[in-house]
Amino acid sequence: MLIIQVTNAREVMKKRIGPVGERLIGKVVDAEEQVEKALIQQMETAFQEFGIEARILSVQGPQFSEANHLDLPLNVRAQRDVELKED
Repeated sequence: MLIIQVTNAREVMKKRIGPVGERLIGKVVDAEEQVEKALIQQMETAFQEFGIEARILSVQGPQFSEANHLDLPLNVRAQRDVELKED
């Protein structure tokens, strides 16, 4: 199982939407959710190319503690099942 924590979602969104849209981050645009959606799309394509079937979840709640432990109160934001396409 892989866990990927995006640590610079706000910076990524700032680059994508520019200085005018920067004021919307956190108010109208959830930077973390938007970056995760883009990553899920890219991972789905890559997984299909490699023949990998998977379930990708975007969740809200897990936090890394200072002692390198993961606390897991989960709220699933999005889910996508990646299945191989029949040729």
